[in-house]
Amino acid sequence: MRHISLRFGINYIVIFMKKKTSIIILTYNNLALTKDCIESIRKYTEKDTYEIIVVDNCSQDETPGWLKAQSDLHVIFNQENVGFPKGCNIGIASSSKENDILLLNNDTIVTTNWLSNLQECLYSDEKIGAVGAVSNHGANLQACEFTYENFDEMQEKALKNNISDSSRWEEKVCLIGYCMLIKREVIDELGGLDEGYTPGYIEDNDLSLRIVKLGYKLYLCHDAFIHHYLGTAFRKDEQKFNRLILKNRDYFEKKWNFDVFSFDHSKNLSIFLGREPQEILDYHSEIGASLLRIRYLFPNAHVVGVESDSSKFAISKLLGEVTDDIKKIPKNSFDTIFIGNVLEEVEKPLFFIHELKEYLKPGGYIIGEFSNINNIENICLLFKNSWYYQNFQKQNHFTKSDISKMFLEEGYIDGYFYPFSKEFTDEEKDVLKKFSLSEEVKDIYYSFRFQKGFF
Repeated sequence: MRHISLRFGINYIVIFMKKKTSIIILTYNNLALTKDCIESIRKYTEKDTYEIIVVDNCSQDETPGWLKAQSDLHVIFNQENVGFPKGCNIGIASSSKENDILLLNNDTIVTTNWLSNLQECLYSDEKIGAVGAVSNHGANLQACEFTYENFDEMQEKALKNNISDSSRWEEKVCLIGYCMLIKREVIDELGGLDEGYTPGYIEDNDLSLRIVKLGYKLYLCHDAFIHHYLGTAFRKDEQKFNRLILKNRDYFEKKWNFDVFSFDHSKNLSIFLGREPQEILDYHSEIGASLLRIRYLFPNAHVVGVESDSSKFAISKLLGEVTDDIKKIPKNSFDTIFIGNVLEEVEKPLFFIHELKEYLKPGGYIIGEFSNINNIENICLLFKNSWYYQNFQKQNHFTKSDISKMFLEEGYIDGYFYPFSKEFTDEEKDVLKKFSLSEEVKDIYYSFRFQKGFF
């Protein structure tokens, strides 16, 4: 959308004009998926608001022939498979220079109002640089709030979901690249995707951080849903896929000085235990994923973050009120402190929770996540004599009673545990049966604990 201001006397009228979108789609075989994707765009997107640019990475099936027969597509045929980042850059370079850019996987199916709702969010604030849609997969907490058995049911539910609603726009530190709408001026400033991630994967994490570093914001639109089959081309050869992931993780870490798993550290398992907090401390904010998640779930609260790692702090400080040293914060400031699993990492857990108590208001809560050393997976490892030290080095081990004892000794009132369980394997069921473990002690089966301490 472009903004045109007309002045009449001392008053202004602002007219919003939609900017067209160049939809960039890469193809490599999988013609059936490509057909479904493009047909859904034609059916569920307002005409004359977009162009489709298909970059074919030297498909060996019937894809090239079908693409050539489509009069409404701008198709580029590469003579070799150049991978995802470079393929996207080729498509971007071929797009109309006034258009915004939308990166869309060919294994997606779009729905009613998908693009217009993304545009509504993108142009709601000049500081927003890119937006993304939710899907049927939960990676990066981008899952939709409904399920479906078939595509007819999917489209019916998407119709009800895709009603523009600014309260459902969630700021993120990363957007997954299966559907990402980027302002033209932002992509021009960035110069495209980093081709060091060729043939693909993790380039969307990198792209997201680069947008944030430019001073723009990213938003996930829960009011815009698309179906995603999830990476069919790369994942066919599992060994090759795993090697690619390791290579790109290493490339990312050397570039940013932290690992790609930082995007997953959102404290999402314990955030929902907050009881209408007003003043929140997000301890160990990392790159800001948890800070933004807390702010979305508690929009009326004041949220402050702490992150001591300089590389992570450089990102998180761009996203909210974050300090690199908790001592810079006044004492007795917070009614809720989210600590995630930090007790598993600190050198002196008792000292940590003693010092942290000074920053709580009377009656305030500490909410954390604790791995249960007694869970059945660990018991099975011991029985198999395969307790591999690298899985547990630099990590404190706790039982449920350990956690309660620690907090009680430091003057907290005992809180409660919220357990997360999983399906047992056959091996685990055999162990449980062998030792006749009863329902009364089934807590040891769970992988995580959540403690709420207050004083």
